[in-house]
Amino acid sequence: MPPPESPVLRIAVSGDADAVRAVVNAAYEPWIPVIGMRPLPLEADYDQLIADCRVTVLVPPDEDRIAGLIVLVPEEEALLIENVAVDPVFQGRGFGRTLLAHAEEAARRAGLRSVRLYTHRLMATNIALYERLGYAVTTRDTHEGRPVVHMAKAL
Repeated sequence: MPPPESPVLRIAVSGDADAVRAVVNAAYEPWIPVIGMRPLPLEADYDQLIADCRVTVLVPPDEDRIAGLIVLVPEEEALLIENVAVDPVFQGRGFGRTLLAHAEEAARRAGLRSVRLYTHRLMATNIALYERLGYAVTTRDTHEGRPVVHMAKAL
């Protein structure tokens, strides 16, 4: 039996903007009642992020729609994972892990020694996933008025 096909990862193009927003909405709107506010990814300008080539999308094999995305921002010391989102319809298939592994490889190619991210302090399941994947809490503070946990992973 041949191995299963891998999802396709590609830089988002302008025609992907509505699909990107739909994935972000599906992934983050359930968090509104938990954290009591709109998560920052719901406020992002995806048209601009796509124009700046910051968004990578994931398309599963045998699908014609975007299932997930990651927004990457190079910094001097690390690659910032500004957002990683998987449509709930596609969660549980390892796509989040695939996107995070993509970020780690992009950081290595750029000569960076770590990746970092932040998430709302009340998003406990996300924090636990990141910890299982080797991320460690570096600080806790606020970002744009929201209590966040900063995490990093050395490469």
